[in-house]
Amino acid sequence: MTAVPPAAPQVRFVRLLQRVLWRPQSRWHQRAVDLLLVLPAGLDAALNYPPPRDWSFWASLAAAGVLVLRRRFPLCVLLATMPGLYAGRALIAAMVAVYTMTRSARPTWQKVSATALVVTGLFIPWPIGEFAKMSASDLCQQLIYAVMLGTGPAWMGLLAQTRKDLSDRVAELAAVRDQERALHAAAVLAKERARIAREMHDVVSHQAGLIAVQAGALEVTTQDPRVKQVAGTLRGLAVATLEELRSMILVLRAAGAGPTELAPQPRLADLPNLVAASEVDASLQIDLAGRSVPEPVERAAYRTVQEALTNVRKHAPGALTSVTVAADEDSLEVAVRNGVPTDEAPPVPLPGGRHGIVGLRERAALLDGTLTAQARHDGGFDVLLRIPLPRSCTT
Repeated sequence: MTAVPPAAPQVRFVRLLQRVLWRPQSRWHQRAVDLLLVLPAGLDAALNYPPPRDWSFWASLAAAGVLVLRRRFPLCVLLATMPGLYAGRALIAAMVAVYTMTRSARPTWQKVSATALVVTGLFIPWPIGEFAKMSASDLCQQLIYAVMLGTGPAWMGLLAQTRKDLSDRVAELAAVRDQERALHAAAVLAKERARIAREMHDVVSHQAGLIAVQAGALEVTTQDPRVKQVAGTLRGLAVATLEELRSMILVLRAAGAGPTELAPQPRLADLPNLVAASEVDASLQIDLAGRSVPEPVERAAYRTVQEALTNVRKHAPGALTSVTVAADEDSLEVAVRNGVPTDEAPPVPLPGGRHGIVGLRERAALLDGTLTAQARHDGGFDVLLRIPLPRSCTT
């Protein structure tokens, strides 16, 4: 190596490193970049090494060829480029090797040592006897070029590695932030569920308990058979309401703590008791056609009939009502149809939040089903539920 300053194309190669090697996006992109780097590194050795060519020329070409392995063996590739740098013209190969070395996750002392090797190789002329022919100005100029071209790729590699570390850190912080938000949302939800559970326990359960107690006392003390029957019905309904409230309170207080032992949920087998206790002039017809219905579908059907009978009792007292539950090969259909209310039994002004049908539609949607509720032209009302069944549901 002589004391001639590096050519301008070699200086521009430092900028090329920043554009091409900054952040490859795929494995094929990385391989293509590695193969493309061999060409300028080989031309750097071939064009700057006029004949006659000795072993140092072939060492420079070998330094260019080993760049294809720079990602897998950065330290070995760097050491393989040193003979071509110290005794030949493998300048670009050495710059790429030191960039790759500092871009990797190697220890800091190895990166500093690699940069020092490249700077030293760029500064020392070949043969070493050329030092005696160089003036102080030439030595100073050679040292400046050696430091610039040796540390430039090293700083670029360190900057790229720092950027990658910062990107990984930002991604980690974003994941931690999302987790903290999820935990905060879960904590707020648990607090709200606990508050609702307290309200249900302190207010609704208390009042339902008083109804059950008063109905029980009336059933015991009254002498009228009809009043005794009505009081017994009220007490049974109040007790059933307390049981369902207890199950709901257990779910709310669980707040995601895991499975909770609950009371058995109503299913299609409980529909006769529901219709009998509804105080609605209703008929029930169940035809499953040998189908085995999944439990969530049974609960949805039961709740639909329950809500529909409650609305009949509230808005159309005395109306004739038919409840039909039928299953075919593809779906389960529930139909609750009521006629017009009778004049002798005016509607009962009970409180309602108009959320019952909305909740039924949401429950049906969770099971990929549909629910329609609409008035008929003759003054009646229809509630129709259809939920698809899996093919395997056969008895």
